[in-house]
Amino acid sequence: MNVVMDRDALAAFLAREFPQVCDGFVIEEVAPMAVRVRMAVAERHLRPGGTVSGPSMFALADVGIFLAILAMIGPRALAVTTNCSIDFMRKPAAGRDLICEARLLKLGRVLAVGDALIFSEGMAGAAARAGLTYSIPPKG
Repeated sequence: MNVVMDRDALAAFLAREFPQVCDGFVIEEVAPMAVRVRMAVAERHLRPGGTVSGPSMFALADVGIFLAILAMIGPRALAVTTNCSIDFMRKPAAGRDLICEARLLKLGRVLAVGDALIFSEGMAGAAARAGLTYSIPPKG
């Protein structure tokens, strides 16, 4: 399968359809069935103890899989998360960006299943791993 939306098209789509989140994420790479997205960690992402909050890491994984799907099927704003399971494995490094490597394991007509690994910049192992399922709306 070929990529339908490149990095610039995905960024423009986010800015147009989801302005509330578009400034929080940088699309670094788009490949067939995969994207890499960066989140600049700010004070609003932290929880007591100075670590990145779970909801912030969920948002990164969710956006990563959403963008991987759109890269393959084109701009469909109504694709929605139907399931997510996330494992928090390591405390992210303080003051470091988070990087999500999202890949699609299955891209069907109605459902997509993806895997997202979240890394803290400069750390070797993943900080979190999420499995997400998305419902894809019919065309038109």
